[in-house]
Amino acid sequence: MIATSCATAARGRAQLAAWIESPRVQRTLLGLILVNAAILGLETVPAAMARWGGWLALADRAILAVFVVEIALRIAVHGRRFFRDPWSVFDFAVVAIALAPAAGPFAALRALRVLRVMRLISLVPSMRRVAGGLLAAIPGLGSVIGIIGVILYVASVIATKLFGERFPQWFGSLGESAYTLFQIMTLESWSMGIVRPVMEVYPYAWIFFVAYILVSTFTMLNLFIAVVVNAMQAEHASEAEEENAGRAEAARALVREIAVLRAELQELRERLSAGASVERRATPAAAGSPAGP
Repeated sequence: MIATSCATAARGRAQLAAWIESPRVQRTLLGLILVNAAILGLETVPAAMARWGGWLALADRAILAVFVVEIALRIAVHGRRFFRDPWSVFDFAVVAIALAPAAGPFAALRALRVLRVMRLISLVPSMRRVAGGLLAAIPGLGSVIGIIGVILYVASVIATKLFGERFPQWFGSLGESAYTLFQIMTLESWSMGIVRPVMEVYPYAWIFFVAYILVSTFTMLNLFIAVVVNAMQAEHASEAEEENAGRAEAARALVREIAVLRAELQELRERLSAGASVERRATPAAAGSPAGP
């Protein structure tokens, strides 16, 4: 009785999981997220709030209730395994933030309701792959940022010594030089705003600034792109390996099932052959027996 109940519960959870992960339900959730994003955007428009504020708040709460039910069903289906999946934890955190009280000291959390829109990342596989690649690139990006920091520090010391006396507003101290060079690295007003005035006093200053831009902006930017692309390729390769492993396991399971079916078929043939032999031996004996009175 207990085993039957457990089997029934497991079958029910499997059916519920299949329903939650079905394309129809996933598309419905995706549509609700987009509608919720539009509602949250309309709440920033005073005219829309004055006209439809009550309906927008009601729709927002209804969609939030759907998300809560969906998370609860997923927890019921997966149990502890739900919290071992980073994307499931992300969905849970986003919905939990929306449930926090939006009054008193927690009033700032009301603005965080827009994080529900980020559930698009966990629902759309292509977005999930890109986000996974970006997260995998963080260690490599840390090294690139470290190199940029070293270059910025060295260039700041040089710029302070070279240009600090005549241009203290830009290069008067190490911090001011670092900020100015960071602005130059972003290519924001670097030529007419900073470099050309410096060149009027130091004609050969362009050598320093052009070399700095070539190293810090173009080279480092390419390093950033290379690290991110490499991480995304690794993420895609890992996902492809998991898919291939799943296909291989399914193929091995199919081979095992075929082997079992062959064994059962062979056993059935042997039984039929043995039955036919017994029948053949019994038929002559029956034919040679004397007839009854």
